[in-house]
Amino acid sequence: MKRVLLFLATNLAVMLVLSFTASLLGVNRFLTGNGLNLGMLLAFAALMGFGGSFISLLMSKTIAKWSTGAQVITQPGNGTEVWLVQTVQKLADRADLPMPEVAIYEGEANAFATGATRKSSLVAVSTGLLQTMSHDEVEAVLAHEVAHIANGDMVTLTLIQGVVNTFVIFLARVVGYFVDSMLRKNDEESSGPGIGYMITVVVCEIVFGILASIIVATFSRHREYRADAGAAKLMGSPTPMVAALRRLGGLDSEGLPQNMQAMGIAGGKSWLSLFSSHPPIEQRIAALQAKA
Repeated sequence: MKRVLLFLATNLAVMLVLSFTASLLGVNRFLTGNGLNLGMLLAFAALMGFGGSFISLLMSKTIAKWSTGAQVITQPGNGTEVWLVQTVQKLADRADLPMPEVAIYEGEANAFATGATRKSSLVAVSTGLLQTMSHDEVEAVLAHEVAHIANGDMVTLTLIQGVVNTFVIFLARVVGYFVDSMLRKNDEESSGPGIGYMITVVVCEIVFGILASIIVATFSRHREYRADAGAAKLMGSPTPMVAALRRLGGLDSEGLPQNMQAMGIAGGKSWLSLFSSHPPIEQRIAALQAKA
């Protein structure tokens, strides 16, 4: 959950900065000054949408380290760190991946993987995870994160986010143009977008952005099933992954801020499950047992 929320938050921040910069440069006026230029608008939306998404991807590892306080293990200082690095190395070899950076951060039981490419990836585990799980269970969680890297999930998420960003920006400005035109249909002196356009675009970007987040979250839930299956394959059996999920189901596995608690993994029994990046634990366990 953590890596997805970090990516989405960064993506939103970058998009807002790009949109504000475009407004200052008068790009909106250029696109709508002489009627709505749909071709130029779509190109502009794609540049902004994919630009924000890929900038977020490139920043993902740095922001993950900064926001969690994760400390990369450069020289193992104790037996736990030695085992952790050796285990990630073993799993990476099985997945035919370059060795990721390995980090530990203070927090409730959780782990995440991130990075722009397979050659620049990071696997981080929390102190809570190491303290509450057995070695087999921790190894299964690490295999899950390595499977995310092997599946190229961060890049795929970036592409999907870029597509939905593009349509959010495009549709918001199309609606904004027509609302503004209706409000100023008897005003023949003004040219270019007015206040109605700007307000409508902001409102539509928020509304369409919420709908777009449902699409991204749906993909994220599917990739969790794939990563669980990938972990079972790397471990040679689904049993350790099932045990790890059962243990996580009885723990506070997120440690999210209060304003984000509703979007945690414990959702899934209300409409808020549409925005959850992870399926309910019991459904993930059932999927693994069905494949076994």
